[in-house]
Amino acid sequence: MNTIFFLVQQTMFFSIPLLIVALGGMFSERSGIVNIALEGIMITGAFAGILFINVFQGALPGQPILILGLIVAALSGMLISLTHAYASVNMSANQVISGTAINMFAPAFAIYVARMLRTVQQIPFVNQFRIRSVPVLGEIPIIGNLLFQNTYLTTYLGFIILVASWFVLYNTRFGLRLRACGEHPQAADSVGINVYKIRYAGVLISGALAGIGGLVFVVPTSTNFNATVSGYGFLALAVLIFGQWKPSRILVAAFFFGLMKTIAAAYSGIPFLVGLGMPSDFYKMTPYVATLVVLAFTSKKSQAPRAAGIPYDKASR
Repeated sequence: MNTIFFLVQQTMFFSIPLLIVALGGMFSERSGIVNIALEGIMITGAFAGILFINVFQGALPGQPILILGLIVAALSGMLISLTHAYASVNMSANQVISGTAINMFAPAFAIYVARMLRTVQQIPFVNQFRIRSVPVLGEIPIIGNLLFQNTYLTTYLGFIILVASWFVLYNTRFGLRLRACGEHPQAADSVGINVYKIRYAGVLISGALAGIGGLVFVVPTSTNFNATVSGYGFLALAVLIFGQWKPSRILVAAFFFGLMKTIAAAYSGIPFLVGLGMPSDFYKMTPYVATLVVLAFTSKKSQAPRAAGIPYDKASR
């Protein structure tokens, strides 16, 4: 039973950032803007959030500084995503090239600034954010051990974002307009919807969530930031595609890939896997092999928003 508790808790640590970032990508692509810059935005958000925590951790207690760090990460993610939105919406640039530029810029920027401030590129922080047991809820048999012990505030934030994303996408006027702009922007424009503003909003929401996801990934899995999120932005894109741009399916996909990542990172804590005697490299490549296999079998049935990746020019309507 202890092994199951360990496996579930570790899976949460890896799945929640995937869930948050993939939901961010969903908002952007549902508006019609392909956002492969998720990796770069995650790095930017993690860098800004960890730097903030590093500077102010001694002045504030654990959870409040984490919450403020998440806000900083979200704002920094929105800031860099503005460049992608401007290039994609106003300049009608190739959205893949724009996203790739951000992915190349972000780690270089993080390393440069970190070395300017600290002479080394690593930014350490004290992990005082783990919640040993949530009052009352942590005492519930089985469920308490699975969800409310040895956890992080960010785990519950992920589920809150999931519910909020589903509600916004399917139960609000903004969500309806967002989906319309991603499917048929000409029709949306014909009824008075400002396609440019909606697409900007989608990319900004994507940037905020990807920035948060970067910090959410680093906090439970490390004690320093080294200008990388281990390819999680690209893995989030796989989750988005496997999840068919729908919140409920993205949840399932995130936990599937999170489990694969858990096997790769924490296989030594699972007696069954240790007993198999497989080399460590076999487990480390598991998430990426699973990504290739899943995409190979699901890509033909993929139903991306019809206008995703296609620049919209109001003048040529």
